Amino acid sequence: MSFIDWAILIIVLSGIIVYGIYKSRATKTLEGYFLSNRSMPWYLVLLSIMGTQASAITYLTGPGQAYTDGMRFVQYYFGLPLAMIVIAVFFVPVYNKLKVVTAYEFLEHRFDLKTRTLTSFLFLLSRGLSTGVSIYAPSIILSSLMGWNIYLTNIVMGGLLIIYTMSGGARAVAYTQTLQMIIVFISLCTIGYIAVKYLPGGIRFRDAIGVADEYGKMNVITTGFGNGSFDWKDKYNVWTGTIGGFFLALSYFGTDHSQVGRYLTAKNVRESRKGLLMNGLIKVPMQFCILLIGILIFSFYLYNKAPVFFDNAKAAAAAKTSSGPALRKIEEQYNSALERKDLAAADVFRNQYKETIKKAFPGDGANDTNFIFLRFVKDNLPVGLIGLLFAVIFLSAWGSIAAALNSLAACTVCDFHKKFFVKEESKQDDYKISQWYTFGWGIFCIIIAMFSYNIGNSLIEAVNVIGSLFYGVILGIFLVAFWIRKVRANAVFGAALLSEILVIVIKKMDIISFLWLNAIGAIAVIILAMLFQFLFARKSIM
Repeated sequence: MSFIDWAILIIVLSGIIVYGIYKSRATKTLEGYFLSNRSMPWYLVLLSIMGTQASAITYLTGPGQAYTDGMRFVQYYFGLPLAMIVIAVFFVPVYNKLKVVTAYEFLEHRFDLKTRTLTSFLFLLSRGLSTGVSIYAPSIILSSLMGWNIYLTNIVMGGLLIIYTMSGGARAVAYTQTLQMIIVFISLCTIGYIAVKYLPGGIRFRDAIGVADEYGKMNVITTGFGNGSFDWKDKYNVWTGTIGGFFLALSYFGTDHSQVGRYLTAKNVRESRKGLLMNGLIKVPMQFCILLIGILIFSFYLYNKAPVFFDNAKAAAAAKTSSGPALRKIEEQYNSALERKDLAAADVFRNQYKETIKKAFPGDGANDTNFIFLRFVKDNLPVGLIGLLFAVIFLSAWGSIAAALNSLAACTVCDFHKKFFVKEESKQDDYKISQWYTFGWGIFCIIIAMFSYNIGNSLIEAVNVIGSLFYGVILGIFLVAFWIRKVRANAVFGAALLSEILVIVIKKMDIISFLWLNAIGAIAVIILAMLFQFLFARKSIM
């Protein structure tokens, strides 16, 4: 990277950090640190919601997901708009009326302390794991730029994020996410333009989309049906996206405190609702455009030489092993196939190259999907824009991860520390302990990032798989709390435990797509809670 790119990267990042800390200078209380004193207008709520969801993983690996699997991932978001309506109508008024700091306080009002504690624990586990994976995403960039060991990079990136989050709290997160999203939109449009501009003369945007469609990449709508039956293991189709995606979005935005905490910062119910509903309108088109970047990159590489392996650092390391000669031979065959325009043969050699890397590094998945977008940027964008884009990815990482760390600390303080350890503290003590819990969760997430190097999936898929293991059960508890008034604490607690075991067993059996786990978990909690309540009621009568 050039000196100009480094200068732009450092200036943008430094400016955003200073700006965020400046805007958060009056947040030295528990509500100030976690909820920005409930003072945010709807447009800041909207940008904070979008910035929290759209992490570096979205921009870094979303295009790579489309490059390898086509546009069908966009169906994952089809249930989101409907979920926003349900949350705005039913969830927001309850949270606002009770003036909760965390979403799980409501469950103690409705059920009891153990149900609140269990649900908060499930959230902490799922969000802690997901945030660790999210820290790994920007570490990929820093490792690639500096040539550092990925484990050292995770420590550096995680340390910067801890400092950033501890300094500002929710207000810093909200205001920096506003600038982040503006820069993101501008940068993505620019990258799409450059991908088309660098195509051979006479090839326009429409042509690039057309040729990608010939290779099956414009699969925006897929039904999941094949050979006369529905494939329940198909990850992304209109049914998994609409039904499973609805349950996932309902849980993520309605019960995951990393998102609930964003709209609890709003001035009132009206501002919260406007932020959520606007997110429902914008999110699907936004994700479509991000995936479309991957399609344009795919078309670009049909006319320009694509790397045999997009993770340049791993390829260089593998070349130094005993597999080096074999890798060089395969790369020569790959280049020869490209010169002949024999793409089928080129794909065969790419797969052989990956298999050889696996032999060079036993246990390594040799997955370069997460590096496709990064490699395109490094190899093709002009000086200055590379630094700006990397700054955008760092900012999106810091915004979303800071929001996650903020929510993890909030739940730990409110749902555990002040319930089981020190119930009465001064506002200043609350603020200080909140910062220390932020630090502790930061360390935990760095440790998880260390194990994300060979995660196998694209990162954007890995995060959603982790969430789906817990979100359905968490949602089921809340749905029972909202709509089935006869069910009491012991029934829903037992139902939640049994349903979580069921979800994990189904995932281990690998018989169904992970998106369906969200619907299964939620429905199982509802049915089992009603059954247990009926049995408990009969037992008490007898």
